[in-house]
Parts: sequence; C-alpha cells; structure tokens
Amino acid sequence: MKKHDIRICGLGGQGVIMAGMIIGKAASIFEDRYATLIQSFGPEARGSECSAQVMVSDEAIAFPYIRNSDIFVAMSQGAYEKFVAEMKENAILVYESDLVKPDGRLPQGVRTYGIPATRMADELGRRIVFNMIMVGFYTAVSGTVAVEAVRKAVAHSVPEGTEPFNLKAFNAGYEFGLSLVK
Repeated sequence: MKKHDIRICGLGGQGVIMAGMIIGKAASIFEDRYATLIQSFGPEARGSECSAQVMVSDEAIAFPYIRNSDIFVAMSQGAYEKFVAEMKENAILVYESDLVKPDGRLPQGVRTYGIPATRMADELGRRIVFNMIMVGFYTAVSGTVAVEAVRKAVAHSVPEGTEPFNLKAFNAGYEFGLSLVK
C-alpha cells in the first residue's frame, strides 16, 4: 500500500488550505484513490498560522490525523519552526526559499527542495497564485499525485475565468521542480 502523509503549513492568505484541497481532490477524484484533509487556522482572516494535513492512499484511510509527515510543505518560517520535528526520516521538505531557512534540525535523510515562489508569483503579476506555484513544485518533486490529475484539480478548484492564469502559475512551479529532480 502506498500512503503519503503530507503537511502543508504557512500563513493565512497564502492559500495553504486550497493547496491541500487541490492535492486531495487530484488523488481522490481524478486518480480514484483515497484522500483526507484536516485543516487548522487561527481566528484572524490573514497572517495567522494555518495548516492542512492531507493523506493520500491506495487503500481506505482509517485515521486521518498525521503524527509524522512524509512530505512537509513549509510556506513560512513559523510553520517550519513548528513542524520540522514532526517529519519522518527520509522525508521530503518542500519550502519557499525566500521565506524559509532550513537548519540542522531536519531528521536524517530528508531531501530538501526550495523554490522562490513569492518572487515567481510577483513576476507573473499576481501574488495570489503563490499557492499554485507551490502545488506545481510539490507535484514535480514529490511524485505522489500525477501531474494531469493535479492540473484537472486546479482547473476545477479556482474561480471560473481564472483557470488559465492559475494553470500558468502551476506549470511554472512544476517546471521549476522538474529542473531540480532530473
């Protein structure tokens, strides 16, 4: 059985929950696998810590809470600080390289992949697609969900009329990720 415990964390306004929803939707709806999503966020509308716990599995998931992550997506330094100790050995750390600075607390064998997603979103002209860049990057470096399934999930999850721009952002992150894993 293949099962992936994915923790996505950052700040409110970065699209953390949407990123988790897209990964879960890609696996469950477009790959006919099992997925769960647990979300947590502070009372503030923007700027507070938030997280999404996503499990993707080939079999039914009996317990949806993540104790230790196989993949940790850190979109802010605070998120990294809070959850770095809860990664498994040989896990994958995906992080925003302008906002997060990994340190010596990483468990043994962790593979790290950083992307300047904020800068890339600014270059595209809209910071709001930061999370789509991160999802594309995650898709390329993790290999947990097929790229076409994630593209379909992106197109089905964003507001009507914004699909091309969101997919452009997703593809930018995906291509950046591919350049690191080849």
